[in-house]
Amino acid sequence: MRLDPVRSWADLRAFVDFPLRLHPTDRYVPLLSSVIAAHRGAAELFVVRDRRGEVVGRTSMHRSAPFDAKVGPRQLFGHTEFVDDDDVFTAIMDAVESRADGRQLFGPVALLPNQTGGVITSGFAERGFVDSAWNPAYYPDMYERHGFHRRFEADTWLVDLDGTATGAPLPAHADHGFAFDDSRMAAERLVIRHGSRWHLRSQLPILREMLNASFAQLGYYTDISAEQLAEQTDGLAFLLDEGLLLWLEKAGRPVAFVVTVPDISEYLMRVGGRLGVLNQLRLLATRGRYRRDAVLIIKGTVPEEQGNGYLTLLSRELHRNLARNGYRTLRSTFVERTNVASAAQYRRAGGRPLHGYTFYERGAV
Repeated sequence: MRLDPVRSWADLRAFVDFPLRLHPTDRYVPLLSSVIAAHRGAAELFVVRDRRGEVVGRTSMHRSAPFDAKVGPRQLFGHTEFVDDDDVFTAIMDAVESRADGRQLFGPVALLPNQTGGVITSGFAERGFVDSAWNPAYYPDMYERHGFHRRFEADTWLVDLDGTATGAPLPAHADHGFAFDDSRMAAERLVIRHGSRWHLRSQLPILREMLNASFAQLGYYTDISAEQLAEQTDGLAFLLDEGLLLWLEKAGRPVAFVVTVPDISEYLMRVGGRLGVLNQLRLLATRGRYRRDAVLIIKGTVPEEQGNGYLTLLSRELHRNLARNGYRTLRSTFVERTNVASAAQYRRAGGRPLHGYTFYERGAV
């Protein structure tokens, strides 16, 4: 096995194309090729070739001072894909370990857990979706056979939005299991705000402040910068369903939020994660097709307002808007199993775990 650094555009093309050949096209959702290209500035990218020169694996290696400050010194690896071959996996991890200088290995992350990464540990027959992982069943087996242990175990979630006993959708005014006393709206000076296609750029700092405050207590989370948030939301404005991006103000101060987007996973599968200008225009022209399924990317409440039921209120508004706009399903990115309150909100709406989810660590604990 030979580990080659990605130096040329041909190397990068081989890096991007490898998982598209490796995984089923109806389950694996590729990370945008533009995001992978942007990651070259922060991480070293490598492909693994066999003796015939065929690509049989890939990975990236980097470090993060904020993540080190949060969990201790770690050698991070990400974008990690491989054929079902112990020699290929060993070649990847030996290379990562050679850069570690005694640090524990942690991954796969690209570039941090609050951006994208992870390994699914169950639900392999269920397709993936944007901002979430999909991999075959041999991935967790391979990691664990080679001495890795699970860290930050979680689940993704699926809510069938018309899964009532009769199969008929709930009316748009229903509370969808999220009861909230509306008399509190005036008493507590609560106002629900919506995202805007035209003003999203100016709204991002509001979301970023709440995001960093509400997630600071999570073990894996590091503050997201303005640049990182801009990268993760690049192109969101032209696809935004304004009724699905919500935040709550209390006496004029933002205190809770939920970010949900139309699920364009099937389109990304079709174009192999290449969302250049032409494919963006095609997506824009056909975006009505992608208003059947939605993905809840992230939600939270600032610490001093947690426990007041404000996410319950936003969840009720979100589900009413999903029903009003004809969505069939809601998927959620991973929720740690220790985050019982967040998982309970999906159960309340009739949801179920979709994929088991974890990151992996190896080295002295």
